Amino acid sequence: MRTPPTMLMLENSAAGALADFDSVLMRARRLHKWNLSPEEATAVQLRLARRVLLKAAPRIVRTVGGADVSYDKEQNLLFAGLVVLASPSLKLVERAYAVRRCRFPYIPGLLSFRECPALLAAAARIGTAPDVLIVDSQGIAHPRRFGLASHLGLLLDCSTVGCAKSWLVGEYEEPPPAEGSWSPLWHDGRQVGAVVRTRERVKPVFVSPGHRMTVRHAVRLVLETSRGYRLPEPVRQAHLFVGRLRREHQQGAR
Repeated sequence: MRTPPTMLMLENSAAGALADFDSVLMRARRLHKWNLSPEEATAVQLRLARRVLLKAAPRIVRTVGGADVSYDKEQNLLFAGLVVLASPSLKLVERAYAVRRCRFPYIPGLLSFRECPALLAAAARIGTAPDVLIVDSQGIAHPRRFGLASHLGLLLDCSTVGCAKSWLVGEYEEPPPAEGSWSPLWHDGRQVGAVVRTRERVKPVFVSPGHRMTVRHAVRLVLETSRGYRLPEPVRQAHLFVGRLRREHQQGAR
């Protein structure tokens, strides 16, 4: 079985749009080693959580990124994808992916140590760094205030938002059924995010700041980039992208 190469994928229809934005590679900072035990990973989270900024959200957003990972259990492979969309049109500017062997076990609360290496590999192949990156995971709505969106934002030194499909921590009241309604998410007496209804009478998503972001700006960004689906468009596009990559790989491996 041959693993598909990590590569940049640029839509022909979006190629011209690259000229409208600054071309800046997303370089990861080296904040810790990756060969860690679960106990060591937890200690890293506690240390780095103190460096997360819950302010300085970008005032002008011209590009919005989406990030997601799909796992092939049979081959133990992670398919990580990033898409960059123009704002407010949400037209595709660029997308890239990476395929990596999974080297960290699935442990609730430590997802970033499993998925970040693959996401960083994909990010390194994005030529247009988005002003904000929305990640299909948690931000500070996490037992140690350091979910995948916070971890990725700190590593890439970029503004990030966590937009998860399921609850991890905290207490909240169910938001009203109308699209655009939301309720605060509280944990240990502190608001760590919001439960946001992106589509009428559809299950809400759990939104929290990742890094260089506030709750208010995170909620606004998720709602502004939603287009009639449960997931905001950048995350939905990333989700569809990596799902297709995984299925194509599985078919090719047979």
